[in-house]
Amino acid sequence: MDSTPSNSTVSRTAILLLRVLTFVFLLIALILIAINKLTDEDTDTKVKFSDIYVYRYMISTIVIGFAYNLLQMALSVFAVVSGNRVLAGEVGLLFDFFGDKIISYFLLSGCAAGFGFTVELRRADSSINSFTGKANASASFLLFGFLSTAIASIFTSFALPKKAN
Repeated sequence: MDSTPSNSTVSRTAILLLRVLTFVFLLIALILIAINKLTDEDTDTKVKFSDIYVYRYMISTIVIGFAYNLLQMALSVFAVVSGNRVLAGEVGLLFDFFGDKIISYFLLSGCAAGFGFTVELRRADSSINSFTGKANASASFLLFGFLSTAIASIFTSFALPKKAN
């Protein structure tokens, strides 16, 4: 008896680990952007992430990516534990592949928007470094979430059926 796991088992486990990593990165990004607040001591004005459209877009990408990732984590856990897929056949493989692609690019757009606006905000007013620092940290974790989802999409592409032309 050969006790080495099959390639599909290793691939399913790797995808599950990448999904857990994505979950952790998105959770940290969500927490960092949600607690981000700034108070101007001169005017006693409070600014939260929800007051800035770019950060609202960033948090929406995080939440949508988070929801998709939770669904995929549940499907991956089921596949690793049972050895069977919930969405069997080519439809399930295509759902995984295109879902990962779409969500990864969506996460990247939120990350890029957050980084870009934060750089411009810091350039305009360097006194708000704590506010922009948390936003940058959140965008960084969003970038890590994108990377782990993009790597998962590479693994899901290996499972696609090879068709002869």
